Amino acid sequence: MSTAILTGQPVPGSSIEGDLRELGFDVRLAADAAAAETELARVPSRERVAVVDARFVGHAHALRLGLTDPRFPLAAVPGAVTAQPDGRQALTRAMARQTSTGGTTLVDSIADGVVTALDADGADVHRPELGSLVAEVPADPQARNEARQAVAAVDDEAIRLKSAVKARDGFFTTFFISPYSRYIARWCARRGLTPNQVTTASLLTALIAAGCAATGTRGGYVAAGVLLLFSFVLDCTDGQLARYSLQYSTLGAWLDATFDRAKEYAYYAGLALGAARGGDDVWALALGAMVLQTCRHVVDFSFNEANHDATANTSPTAALSGKLDSVGWTVWVRRMIVLPIGERWAMIAVLTAVTTPRITLIVLLIGCAFAATYTTAGRVLRSLTRKAHRTDRAATALADLADSGPLGTAVARVVTLGSARRTPAFLSAAVGAVLMVGAALIWGPSWWTALAAVPYVLLAGEAVAHPLKGALDWLVPPFFRAAEYLTVLVLAAKADVNGALPAAFGLVAAVAYHHYDTVYRIRGNAGAPPAWLVRAIGGHDGRTLLVAVLAALLTAAQFTVALTVLAVVVALVVLFESIRYWVSAHRAGSPAVHDEGETA
Repeated sequence: MSTAILTGQPVPGSSIEGDLRELGFDVRLAADAAAAETELARVPSRERVAVVDARFVGHAHALRLGLTDPRFPLAAVPGAVTAQPDGRQALTRAMARQTSTGGTTLVDSIADGVVTALDADGADVHRPELGSLVAEVPADPQARNEARQAVAAVDDEAIRLKSAVKARDGFFTTFFISPYSRYIARWCARRGLTPNQVTTASLLTALIAAGCAATGTRGGYVAAGVLLLFSFVLDCTDGQLARYSLQYSTLGAWLDATFDRAKEYAYYAGLALGAARGGDDVWALALGAMVLQTCRHVVDFSFNEANHDATANTSPTAALSGKLDSVGWTVWVRRMIVLPIGERWAMIAVLTAVTTPRITLIVLLIGCAFAATYTTAGRVLRSLTRKAHRTDRAATALADLADSGPLGTAVARVVTLGSARRTPAFLSAAVGAVLMVGAALIWGPSWWTALAAVPYVLLAGEAVAHPLKGALDWLVPPFFRAAEYLTVLVLAAKADVNGALPAAFGLVAAVAYHHYDTVYRIRGNAGAPPAWLVRAIGGHDGRTLLVAVLAALLTAAQFTVALTVLAVVVALVVLFESIRYWVSAHRAGSPAVHDEGETA
């Protein structure tokens, strides 16, 4: 339950009380600041509370934006202020200060006075962008009539629908999905559906699409393509529903981001199964697509975390990028060539329907490789030409993303005690990755490859021995991801036995889930997963060494079984801990977020 304290004398003909009730508030009246302070004290501390001027004139959606967004402890629009439990103490102090000053004058409202006091206390008060929406406290009847005319002149429902769509989105989504998906979002909102329910429907649709692709028939492939596109429509709808109805949640952000990966990678597996029914083995291509896509995302995550709070961005590359974005058509071209999820899924759906799984995956690999080269090169240039101080927070985030296990951590401690850093961290990681993957390519499942894993572990530990604050140290996690995933892929492919690549696909999927989960926790300011989890699954270095030793020690058939068992164990452990954490965080009332995720 939420409570709104309506202050001042009621205004004849005002709809403010009804608007507040429609937004879910229990309305209480307070004639002056002292009465408002008394009513505020009566509201249970676990509830949201709002203070609203009775003279308020504005759109209902302006009130919705200012008073019901769950992401902010304190928020305000002219004439109204709200606090969630986390911001309650600050609101109480500000109200007490307002009462001590004697309340309001003719033009000042109690709500606005409280906001002024909050600002004076240094409180972080969110003020939503209203655009053409009206929200004001008129000082006299003439101003009130003018404000009401301004309200009538603007269609707040049209603005609400428009704001439900991401401000920055891909070409395919902007012009082929959002023009109608926003109306689906409104339809869902009016029927009480939640974003999480739509997210789940999108997942189920994509899994059915993967099942259709696995049939290996032309009809199955056509159905798979259509269902994949419909799944993407629902994927856009869930975020638009969250923005339309302000239903943001910690759990919802996690589900949205996690299910996107599950849908895409399950579809790759469906293509591989369908191809196998026709006698074509494309598991290596499917696994390669998953590896490439995951590494692309790790590059994005690492670069963004490294520069999350960097200062003094003087990069000429960034300036050039800004100039290019100022030219209309280049914005869309640059968004398309990075192959975001909308363009990627559309391409996969069409190719599935009209070609074969092999062609679909080959084209996907070529497109993703080009996109990865383009984005990574741009970020490297930005980093090399940027003069910025990288903070301890950024270094900690990169260390968490590195996913170093007990072996690498032990090496790092020894290196830290021995000397100051001489070799750049990214270079140690790069050399280790090339050494590990190169050994797997040259020697395959052999003791030589297993021996090469030892210097890989040593170089991995050396890379994270000191804070990752170098200009290119954000490349450390991507190098580790590429080394581990590609080692598993190459050794499984060289085992040359049925079932090895599907088992490797399952192992990489389980590990990738753990790495994505780490990113989402960091984005939600929850830090990395618990240390016991990283130790239990060995870290990237321990897993790479273990896979190399198993490949050398066991027969091809036994190695396949070992990969399967390892995949199941890792999946069970990381899923248990991840679900436990996100559900408990949601129930504990963690600050609501909505991760916009990958540009659609």
